[in-house]
Amino acid sequence: MMTHANVLATVSAVMTIVPDLGSKEVYLAYLPLAHILELAAENVIAAVGSAIGYGSPLTLTDTSNKIMKGTKGDATALSPTVMTAVPAILDRVRDGVRKKVEVKGGLSKNLFNLAYSRRLLAINGSWFGGWGLEKLLWDFLVFRKIRAILGGRIRFILSGGAPLSGDTQRFINICLGAPISQGYGLTETCAGGTFSEFDDTSVGRVGAPLPCSFIKLIDWPEGGYLTADSPMPRGEIVIGGPNVTLGYFNNEAKTREVYKVDERGMRWFYTGDIGQFHADGCLEIIDRKKDIVKLQHGEYVSLGKVEAALSVSSYVDNIMIHADPFHSYCVALVVVSHPALEEWASNTGTPYTDFTELCEREDAVKEVHSSLVKAAKSARLDKFEIPGKIKLLHDPWTPESGLVTAALKLKRDVIRRAFSEELSRLYS
Repeated sequence: MMTHANVLATVSAVMTIVPDLGSKEVYLAYLPLAHILELAAENVIAAVGSAIGYGSPLTLTDTSNKIMKGTKGDATALSPTVMTAVPAILDRVRDGVRKKVEVKGGLSKNLFNLAYSRRLLAINGSWFGGWGLEKLLWDFLVFRKIRAILGGRIRFILSGGAPLSGDTQRFINICLGAPISQGYGLTETCAGGTFSEFDDTSVGRVGAPLPCSFIKLIDWPEGGYLTADSPMPRGEIVIGGPNVTLGYFNNEAKTREVYKVDERGMRWFYTGDIGQFHADGCLEIIDRKKDIVKLQHGEYVSLGKVEAALSVSSYVDNIMIHADPFHSYCVALVVVSHPALEEWASNTGTPYTDFTELCEREDAVKEVHSSLVKAAKSARLDKFEIPGKIKLLHDPWTPESGLVTAALKLKRDVIRRAFSEELSRLYS
């Protein structure tokens, strides 16, 4: 139950964070307005008098699924200056760029890799020569063409709705030449919570509390997260302030469980997310209580963390990790990237009649699993966090199928029910 004052608290707070936000902006809206991130963003844009252009996730770029070959996508037609994004969309942009680079190969690929490595060194502070004239050179030779994917005028992107991997954040930041600020909030807090500073170049963090929000951590002993932990306090994130909503409609029991009012009249929402505070006051999301599963031998697996790490594989269009407390290993359902697996089949001379058959081939499963293991090792996952077995799926998960939300987040319970037989076979 959301009041006008709840929404205005978040909107007014965000307006103080993004610099030079005014009527000159052009905002690309493609998330449904029922999504709290989009609702807050469009209210901010309306408040400063900027233009809004409406698109959809499937028509976003020139190469999107629902764009007829030879015609332009929403971003190319609109040339937006600001946009919000969910990690799934940014992952697709990243994968699209990498695939194009791989297809071109030769000099183009070597030039891109050199430009990217030099810019990465500069951002990390290891090479100051990567700024100034050298930056302009790489922008002109390499990144200008990539920026055209989103219209060429993007100056600011806000990512929210789910954790954004550090790899994707840095990749998009370098290739688009625009800062990506991660925000953290929930529908219950009207998207308000934390927001990264415009010039914060760190990855994996969601910034400091917004002016409308108070944030504290509380101990979760069962999961091993305590505010007394060193070097940073850790615990469940609790958000208070005027942006915290009134509760759940016709669900008083659930409201009492997660909404609390203190002795001063401050309303707090218990998020169920686990975070840690850095020394500079920035918050990092490190886990979610619902996503933590204890395996047979006592190890805890954070499903979301593992999925974020494995999603960097070029074979992964979507992935869900499943952990069963009665087994010592986890498994994965992998929605395979058609172009990536078909390219592997072509390069290796693997015969198949259709993509469904290709996904069933043992050598294809082995190839994708090997890629996941490599990604897991790069992310320094523990051995028990690496899926022991995987199932390749050929049909994409879309909001229309009911398997993911409008923000493309996994509906775990729905997916578990839909693929219960496949999951059972992986453990047999």
